[in-house]
Amino acid sequence: MKQLNTILSTLKTDEIIGSTDIIISDLCIDSREAKENSLFIALVGTQVDGHNFIDKAIALGAKAVICEKAPNNLVPEVTYIFVSNSNQALGLVASEFYNNPSHKLKLVGITGTNGKTTTATLLYRLANALGEKSGLISTILNQIGDKAIASTHTTPNAIELNKLLNQMVEEQCTYCFMEVSSHAIHQYRIEGLKFTGAIFSNITHDHLDYHKTFKEYIKAKKLFFDNLPTSAFALINIDDKNGMIMVQNSKAKVSTYSLRSMANFRCKIIEQQPQGMLLNIDNIEVWSRLIGNFNAYNILATYATAQLLDFSKEETLTALSSMEPVNGRFENRIAPNGVIAIVDYAHTPDALENVISTVNSIKTQGNRLICVVGAGGNRDKTKRPIMTRVAILGSEMVILTSDNPRNEDPMDIITDMKQGIDASSVGKVLTIPDRREAIRTACLLANPGDIVLVAGKGHENYQDIKGVKHHFDDKEEISEIFKTLTP
Repeated sequence: MKQLNTILSTLKTDEIIGSTDIIISDLCIDSREAKENSLFIALVGTQVDGHNFIDKAIALGAKAVICEKAPNNLVPEVTYIFVSNSNQALGLVASEFYNNPSHKLKLVGITGTNGKTTTATLLYRLANALGEKSGLISTILNQIGDKAIASTHTTPNAIELNKLLNQMVEEQCTYCFMEVSSHAIHQYRIEGLKFTGAIFSNITHDHLDYHKTFKEYIKAKKLFFDNLPTSAFALINIDDKNGMIMVQNSKAKVSTYSLRSMANFRCKIIEQQPQGMLLNIDNIEVWSRLIGNFNAYNILATYATAQLLDFSKEETLTALSSMEPVNGRFENRIAPNGVIAIVDYAHTPDALENVISTVNSIKTQGNRLICVVGAGGNRDKTKRPIMTRVAILGSEMVILTSDNPRNEDPMDIITDMKQGIDASSVGKVLTIPDRREAIRTACLLANPGDIVLVAGKGHENYQDIKGVKHHFDDKEEISEIFKTLTP
């Protein structure tokens, strides 16, 4: 419950019709969730315009509306707040409604095409391991201390986001580590939040279904750093050619990390094997159970952030050396007959290339990599043939299958993927639309020592088909198949 004039205190308005001296019980952007004394924010979305549902929200009890344009009928008992951008306004009022929780935490955001989930999760685990109660907002799940909360988006909407942050404050968390997606930045979901620091991992081909061009995708990511305060730090991977572009206009204090160049924080991979890798981080050797160049970057970003947050160097490295892989990120299973399966979330060309490169660096000479890969429906179509080409170039055998087809026909998606097959590669590619059968076939075709890479879904335990989420877990499928493979 909060006074409307207080909620609007940081908001620039064009016009207000009605009284602001009223009590607001809650905020909502879905008219169906409106109740007595709600403040309804009418958002202009990519699919739906909330302005069409103002009357419905009022009928359910909303007493105030933030909107960009007036509805046909103004209800005398309702206060209308007109703004130029209701999406931007939502972040500001949500932050104020929940008492600006990001000002009471040390909030660190991680953005980039790949590595967000692993880096955010490692930071969350690290802070808690070092005695600092922390929160996590990620693709896999949200955490408030030890309490897990299901995640539906990489970055929640501004209301849910501030509600989560406020719960973290109430639970006396000191830190929060959150993934910041390009959609969230572009849609103002992080408007009104105060960040202690921001991390840039990398930027590669993804989300062009939404941003349309790679230039616009970069622009969205960069906006995060443009808006950082002078009190914040910006940690940038300078091995990515767009790294320094991110901080060109940033007021934050810039630090860099790298595996290949001179930087404030450096790391070198000394040795890799299926059980983990030996790293040299700032001239100290550290063993990690995580594998791959991409994970070396994630670990280095975690270490560097810990130093910028004044964590102990020795305690940080000790804690990092004991951490397990993040759910669905390069997780492996070994069958009784010696076949190895790896499940990874890689769903972009760059991520898939990195994972395949890592698999090839640890597999025994003479053994094969069999890659099971699909592509999501209703998403960037241009990356589909590229992913197939990446899989073909790095694998001895490729099985094209269904991922989350959503509202597309799985065979239409696979047809797009097949555009990446050239004449010389036809013989090494199978098409099996049923994902369960594709995984089973890959495992049965594998010989002892071969590696089956199942890419694209990682931690997800469902397949999204025609708007319905059917239970499906790559790791469960592999475990069931492995039970039938005898030594």
